[in-house]
Amino acid sequence: MCLAIPGKLTEIYPEEMDHFQRSGKVLFGGISQSVNLSLVPEAKVGDYILVHVGVALSVVDEEEAKKTKEYLDKMDKEGGK
Repeated sequence: MCLAIPGKLTEIYPEEMDHFQRSGKVLFGGISQSVNLSLVPEAKVGDYILVHVGVALSVVDEEEAKKTKEYLDKMDKEGGK
């Protein structure tokens, strides 16, 4: 089973605009992480994306991203029982 985490794309690194090397910074709650964007060439700053092991897999709408984060938060709380 794979788990993709939603985050907000806050920056696309300009020096890596080549499609195969494209990357940027994604905000997950209060944590920013560099992410490979080569699989989502349509992604732009402000978009929400699903990320798995440092690679963006798809662009999602904000509502879906928030719903997914709520599920993950709930799982985390229930797992700590």
